[in-house]
Amino acid sequence: MRFVLKIIVLVFFWEKHMKSYQVVENGKPLIEKELDKPKASGKSILLKTVSCGICHSDVHIHDGFFELGGDDKLPISLREPLTMGHEVYGEVVEIGEDVKNIKLGEKYVAYPWIGCGDCEVCKADDEHLCSPLTTKNIGINIPGGYGEYVLVENEKYLFSAGDTPDNLAGSYACRGLTAYSALKRANPSKGDNSLVIVSAGGLGLLALQIAKAAYDINPIIVDIDDEKLAAAKEAGASEVINSTHEDAAQKLMELTGGGARYIVDYVGAAASVNFGYNLLRRGGIYVVTGLFGGSINIQLPLLTVGARQLVGTYVGSLAEMRELMELVRNGKIQPAKVESRPIDQINETLQDMKKGSLPGLVSVHHD
Repeated sequence: MRFVLKIIVLVFFWEKHMKSYQVVENGKPLIEKELDKPKASGKSILLKTVSCGICHSDVHIHDGFFELGGDDKLPISLREPLTMGHEVYGEVVEIGEDVKNIKLGEKYVAYPWIGCGDCEVCKADDEHLCSPLTTKNIGINIPGGYGEYVLVENEKYLFSAGDTPDNLAGSYACRGLTAYSALKRANPSKGDNSLVIVSAGGLGLLALQIAKAAYDINPIIVDIDDEKLAAAKEAGASEVINSTHEDAAQKLMELTGGGARYIVDYVGAAASVNFGYNLLRRGGIYVVTGLFGGSINIQLPLLTVGARQLVGTYVGSLAEMRELMELVRNGKIQPAKVESRPIDQINETLQDMKKGSLPGLVSVHHD
């Protein structure tokens, strides 16, 4: 009888609680904790995490800062223990009474860039640009996919991924969206294979597939890792360039007919921008969306005389997420390869991401 009672107590406990891996102190290993499981009510939906992509932004959040160059850092405040994970793909296990178009058992990608909902930026459908002081970004300001369950406040933030593999789907919420939005900002002409993408890592390879799907472009890929460049060439890059080679600048100038018209930098390091920016042709645009960090010096007369644009972008809007996921559901984007790891390897995975030793995308799962 006591054994049966213990089983009942344990079942009741697990129904009310969940495992979560939290940042308790910046730079220190994440700690596994038992937390209260959220409950859906009103317009909210509770997802059971199927998979969660690991993004380089997670490394910055874990460290607690962005590199600004030299000894300067931009701090990221950790106000309380945080359950990270903003690339969430989950199964609906509970819905609030005001939810209309979502059913139990369905799987969705969660758009994580949730604003306050009240400011002019949010009302213009640009919630991703809401003030950092008032955002409710999943896995950054509120609990995310490093926990077994994730609460999403409104069904408008949920997107079907069609036949996308479970371990890839969540990556479209950040890396896929970032890749798509940055390409839109560059706005390359259809079929213009002189488009240059800086990065042959996970984000760069996603951008490569999106460029092929949305713009009919097989871009030039620039990186410093020959192994990653080989993977990019295999995935469809028209040409690949190792920017550390002595003839790299000359080769890019030749391939682009005297300078690039569009460069999208998914690394965002001082070295990558210093290499690529000076290889723009007159009227060219350089879009930076990577967050590796550092600082650069720009000779302002060349900016003006060259009619160049240096543009920063941050993730993407809800409208862009709709556009991207339509491409995904219609099978227009070739699925990228993803390494899937159990959540209990999260600390090792973050270190691998920080060292740059991962060949492409990686996600974690709870089961």
